[in-house]
Amino acid sequence: MQTEKVIDHIVDWLKDYATKANQKGFVIGVSGGIDSAVTSTLCAKTGLDLLCLEMPIHQALNQSDRASSHIDWLQGNFPNVYRQQVNLTPVFDSLVASFPIVKNEEERFMSLANTRARLRMTSLYYFAALKRYLVAGTGNKVEDFGIGFYTKYGDGGVDISPIADLYKTEVYEIAKKMGINEEIIKAAPTDGLWGDDRTDEDQIGASYPELEWAMKMKDQGKNLDDFTGRDQEVFSIYIRYNSMNQHKMNPIPICYIPETLK
Repeated sequence: MQTEKVIDHIVDWLKDYATKANQKGFVIGVSGGIDSAVTSTLCAKTGLDLLCLEMPIHQALNQSDRASSHIDWLQGNFPNVYRQQVNLTPVFDSLVASFPIVKNEEERFMSLANTRARLRMTSLYYFAALKRYLVAGTGNKVEDFGIGFYTKYGDGGVDISPIADLYKTEVYEIAKKMGINEEIIKAAPTDGLWGDDRTDEDQIGASYPELEWAMKMKDQGKNLDDFTGRDQEVFSIYIRYNSMNQHKMNPIPICYIPETLK
């Protein structure tokens, strides 16, 4: 990958899109992870306003610290970067308290994880509307178009997706080239929705390099029977996620009414 040229291309694309949309800049949720670090830096490089939101919800301290350090770094390098902390923990707790208790605790836990992402999306759009900013998404190619590893109308609710055509490994290449904090680069990827230290790999059962490989194999028309051992296991994981999350990756189904019935 021609990393420097890719960086310049994305920055130019971001600036051009915002200018044509008559928007003043961008707002992004900074989590302390690699994707939000890279996306926020790309947005900052446009010279347009960038508002970085910290939105903790019972957040692990190491994630909050990495996010804060990254914003410090951005502000030290770009005069167009602003920050705002929105503590969503009491909002989340109040919302949870208003919901009825359900018997299946595991399903409830998953639902509440997605609720965290949707509260953050609501906060991002509050500031976007207030300041005429675009909500910048942080999803990469595998997450957005491979396994659908994001929350529908949560972190999937964005205006633009600057890094959605980049594999995770390519995101890391760009991070190193732009001088992103080494602590962020070395941190295990996590969606930060659980209030503990579980990683994306813990949840999915495969690493991003493995998933990238599986995505490429599927694009080449390969089938499960073409592999054995760990390769077959990873390919199976990819196919399962890709299949069950099509509802996220495809347009919302519309019931079209026949003209004869109108």
